Amino acid sequence: MKFQSKNVTLIFLLSNIALVGCSTMESDSKHKTKVITVNTVKKSNDQAFPSEGVREAYLRLRKKDPSEEEIKTDIEESTKIVKSKSKSMIEGAASLDISNLTSTKKTYYLEGADHLNLENNYFDFPVVYNEQVKKWMNFFLNNKGRGFFERYTERAGRYAPLLGAILEEHGLPRDLIFLAMAESGFNNKAKSWASAVGPWQFMPYTGKSYGLDQNWYRDERRDPIKSTVAAARYLTKLYDDFGQWEVAAAAYNAGEGKMSRAITKYKSEDFWDLTKGKYLKDETKNYVPKIMALAIIGKNLKSFGFDDIDFHEPLDFDEISVQPATDLIKLSEALQVDFEEIQRLNPEILRWFTPPNIENYKLRLPPNSAEKFAQCCAKLNLIATDFQEYAITKKMTLAEVAKKFKIKQVTVLSRLNSVPDSKTFTKGEIVKLPFRVGEVVSSQNNLYADLFEKPRKEILKKSSRARFSRYKSLLAKRGKLVVKKNNRSISFLQKNGIKTKRVIASRNSFSQKNMRKDRVQ
Repeated sequence: MKFQSKNVTLIFLLSNIALVGCSTMESDSKHKTKVITVNTVKKSNDQAFPSEGVREAYLRLRKKDPSEEEIKTDIEESTKIVKSKSKSMIEGAASLDISNLTSTKKTYYLEGADHLNLENNYFDFPVVYNEQVKKWMNFFLNNKGRGFFERYTERAGRYAPLLGAILEEHGLPRDLIFLAMAESGFNNKAKSWASAVGPWQFMPYTGKSYGLDQNWYRDERRDPIKSTVAAARYLTKLYDDFGQWEVAAAAYNAGEGKMSRAITKYKSEDFWDLTKGKYLKDETKNYVPKIMALAIIGKNLKSFGFDDIDFHEPLDFDEISVQPATDLIKLSEALQVDFEEIQRLNPEILRWFTPPNIENYKLRLPPNSAEKFAQCCAKLNLIATDFQEYAITKKMTLAEVAKKFKIKQVTVLSRLNSVPDSKTFTKGEIVKLPFRVGEVVSSQNNLYADLFEKPRKEILKKSSRARFSRYKSLLAKRGKLVVKKNNRSISFLQKNGIKTKRVIASRNSFSQKNMRKDRVQ
């Protein structure tokens, strides 16, 4: 369903509801949320896609073989283009239009915040104004947090209209864009210590489960269109599982299993009740209030003094089909387009050439570049050939060469050199490497920086050691710790309020294997 939205006062809303006589209201006094079921009109969507090219790219993902009737309907409903309208709220979020009333949509009114004199008190995602939310609002409105919010909001101009449109296409609340804002600040390249990646911060397994390809050449979790389609599917499942958006959002952070166990443990399906216990991590307890704080501020920019946000231009591009392993640097030079701009439009591509295993790869170019490509470059040989080479100095297997150059997937080298994965090289043989001639392979080069990242297990191992060192130091100061070889103790930890199941201590070391088995919840 698509509809145009405007901010209205509660008095005007109530008067219109009274006139039509077919709306309902519910009040949740416990959490100061008023649920208003209102009628909205279905018409062409002013908050559709940022451009026709973006809309077509999304439609290809939504359904491989749409019927002619579906294509016609989509074109009719998506002809209006968003180009930075009102600056009073982040474009792409939900607002309310009750000028014409024909179909039902649930909307939430924010209670208890009248003193803030907000421009917009309506959300299509449950938002409350309580102490937890106030804490995050204070963070984003002051000092360092205000700087974060300004940067997030600037990027929102580029991506939020697109994300909101895709969410609505999947029947989800538009205000879930603030979940992505909380996750990544609308940064396609965002990556957490736990290897969550992209605007929606998908973990590797979850991303693959929802169709996001990840290999040495590309990571679809970084693509704003593909990852939002995946996020919409995942959030739909979570809402179907839990029936409440607050709990579904918390499950997006903690996992379905964790939230299900919390519900069983505390015999409550209310998110705020679940946060009162110690089972959920503070990260999850803070996650939903953080989203709500971003939504309140993001839909009331002027109310909170964000009058001069320099919104980025909405995402727009042309698409062309290119051959496997197309050299993007050669292409950028032929088109006289900055290589960095091609990278920005194609964040899923990790290297300087397109994936060598994908025919007719859909490459995004700046607007109005497709015709130029057809005229100047379509017949050029742009296949990548400028590969660095390594001269073998002693007998080495292909896997050893891959390890030497931090290439985790041996097939990258076997494909490039047309040899089997089991190949063994002798001294003097030459091996092609997937690095471009003249490029410095280092953590400072964004084409190869991921090769130098430490695996998650190493980070956890280091964290466990540091955590144990802190525990040991604390207990030693209290005179509670007696360290003996192979002595296993739990009582002294419990007495001192340290949350762990088992710590195996010796004079200067502890068993990492057992520590991993019984990691702190």
